[in-house]
Amino acid sequence: MLNGVKNIINDIGEAVLFLREVLWTAIARPCTFHEIIVQVWRVTAQSFATTGLAGFFVGAIMTVQFTMQMKEFGALGYLGGLSTSGTIREVGPLLIAFMLSGKIGAFTSAELGTMRVTEQIDAIRCLGANPIQEIIVPRFFGIIISSFFLLVLGLLMSILGGMLLGAFFSGVNPEEYLRHIPTIVSFMSILSGLFKCFVFALILATICTYRGYTVTGGAKGVGLAVVKTAVATMVGIVIADWLTSFLSNILLKMWLK
Repeated sequence: MLNGVKNIINDIGEAVLFLREVLWTAIARPCTFHEIIVQVWRVTAQSFATTGLAGFFVGAIMTVQFTMQMKEFGALGYLGGLSTSGTIREVGPLLIAFMLSGKIGAFTSAELGTMRVTEQIDAIRCLGANPIQEIIVPRFFGIIISSFFLLVLGLLMSILGGMLLGAFFSGVNPEEYLRHIPTIVSFMSILSGLFKCFVFALILATICTYRGYTVTGGAKGVGLAVVKTAVATMVGIVIADWLTSFLSNILLKMWLK
């Protein structure tokens, strides 16, 4: 038990130190903008369809669940606002981030781990280049930028999915569904959802690049790194979701005052 806790604390500390090294390298010896754009395009192309589909069904599920409750109170006219508010503030960013952690996180960790065990990273260092600058920084910022916009895409698709299910399942026409969204979804709700998207993207980029870059033990080590990436990312996202929700509620109360 104590060894397990010690290992977790060591992993968190090493990940934080790795993040500091990546950020310092990005400031002191930045990579080219073109390299980041290549990674953004690469990640986006891999996950665009998956994220859009996941977001669509997240919104659809939220609409179905809210319909069951709101029918009892005769308040289906507010279905669009309540469903969209819950999706944007809490459920949407969390579930879509889980999808991205399995898609982007596992792939990046496996890619970097393979480069490590096949000594490609050592070869870059032997050529006098900095592996952090050459392969980590572009992927790190590419994943953050791409994941953020993919999460935003997923949230927009969730509104579409909720609107369609509202029409077919709940009998609420699209105009009525959309009409109450501005009355319930406040600016702080949107800001909270976007802030969660950014935090989740930062956690995903940090963990997957750290796990992949520090792989040891050959092909077996790559497999273990992928598993650890998936577990650590999901746990980190859940904890970050709680912290950001707590902070958002405090800011929302201050905003309302």
